[in-house]
Amino acid sequence: MSKESARAWLESALADLKSIEYIKDDDFLTHMVAFHAQQCVEKCFKAMLEYAGQRVPKEHSTLKLYGLVKNELPADFEIDMLTDLDDLYIESRYPGDLGLLPHGKPTKDDSREFFEFAQYVFDTVKKHIQ
Repeated sequence: MSKESARAWLESALADLKSIEYIKDDDFLTHMVAFHAQQCVEKCFKAMLEYAGQRVPKEHSTLKLYGLVKNELPADFEIDMLTDLDDLYIESRYPGDLGLLPHGKPTKDDSREFFEFAQYVFDTVKKHIQ
C-alpha cells in the first residue's frame, strides 16, 4: 500500500474542490462544477485504491471505480449522483451539449449538490486514509 501515493491523489482531488469553490456561484460555469466534482470523486476513489495497495486503472467512470473500492469504504455513496457525474464528465469538456442533464444544463442547485457530494466523498476518504 502506498500512503504517499494515496495522499497525492487526495491533494489533487482537493485542487478540484477548491476550483469548485471559486466557480460554484457562476451560472455560466455550472457544467464546469460538474466536471470538477467528477474529477474530485474519481481521484478520491483512486486514492482508496492506492491506499489498499490495488492497481489504479486508467478508468474515469466513478461508477466503475466505486465498484472497486466500495467494500473498503465506511459509507455508501449515491449511485444516481455518480451516474450524473459520469454522464456530465465528457459532455462538460466539449462544445455542443455542454454538460447537459436530462433537464438541460446543470442549475446552480445542481452545482451545489455536486459540490456537497464531492466534499462528502473527499472528507470520507480523507478520514479513512488518515
